[in-house]
Amino acid sequence: MNFSQPGMIEYSDFCYKSVNRSCPKITYPTAIRITLYIFFITIIVFTMCGNLLVIISITHFKQLQTPTNYLILSLAVTDFLLAVVNMPPSMVRTIETCWYFGDMFCKIHSSTELMLCTVSILNLSFISIDRYYAVCRPLHYQTKFTTCTAVIMILISWNLSFIIAFGAIFLKLNIRGIEDFYYNNLYCFGGCFLIQTKTSAIIGSLLSFYIPGFIMVTIYQKIFHIALKQARSIHSTACQHVQPGNSPSSSNMERKATKTLAVVMGVFLTCWLPFFICNLIDPMINYSIPPVLFDTFFWFAYFNSTSNPIVYAFFYSWFRKAFKMIIFAKIFQVHSSRIKLSTD
Repeated sequence: MNFSQPGMIEYSDFCYKSVNRSCPKITYPTAIRITLYIFFITIIVFTMCGNLLVIISITHFKQLQTPTNYLILSLAVTDFLLAVVNMPPSMVRTIETCWYFGDMFCKIHSSTELMLCTVSILNLSFISIDRYYAVCRPLHYQTKFTTCTAVIMILISWNLSFIIAFGAIFLKLNIRGIEDFYYNNLYCFGGCFLIQTKTSAIIGSLLSFYIPGFIMVTIYQKIFHIALKQARSIHSTACQHVQPGNSPSSSNMERKATKTLAVVMGVFLTCWLPFFICNLIDPMINYSIPPVLFDTFFWFAYFNSTSNPIVYAFFYSWFRKAFKMIIFAKIFQVHSSRIKLSTD
């Protein structure tokens, strides 16, 4: 069967011409392929460099080695590994529309991909809990959020994600009950996409996205409202000592709280929601969502790892100063790790 569209995409080829049941190969024009390679390589390099800067900053500068920043460090390590291990093979699969690395590496790739993405989301959730106590319960923050607390959160993120990802794929829990349907109707040589039963899709999506996402949205909403109340309280106190209109710090606090929380929630939901909506409804509609659309939404999810260094690091002045020192190789100076960075 020929699915070709003249001048755009040719569907008449196959990933492995000499193998029965080979997946169909979509052949993009050369100009489009080159453009896509440049685009994806740029994303991969930016993700690697941005998260590597965060990793070096926290591990090198003593002032940044706090429980909160250990969570950010775990997030950066997760996103860095995603860029190094998973993004390059995914780039080839997306552009060549075939998987040329074998079935075993497909399982490893899918398991690692799911694990790292889940770790990233869980880290974001724990960071939101940390921020809630820091802003809304400041008197209890120092006693509740210690280095030990951060380590426990990190261990939960990695271990739970490992169990969910590798357990589901290597034990074939994702296709349990539909094995015959999968191998007779969906499986083909040269493909590497995660297929799940309805039960697997629901449980996996709840644990990996919807529950952590609900926690994040709820917590950030509470932080947002409390931050506004605190800003108004400061404004009212300041108005008793200064002339009206001379309290710009209050309005600045409101704008900063609104902007930061909008960026955090907006990027998270924008990047992950489309993929997990498709992931949830695909088994319900007999797996009729095109692989190309699934792949596109997965790259939107990847972009969350690209944006995390911007959202959680580049917005803070002490990280920006650390980045400059790293880029200009000033971290090799004697006692550079003990330099006091700005904390505003």
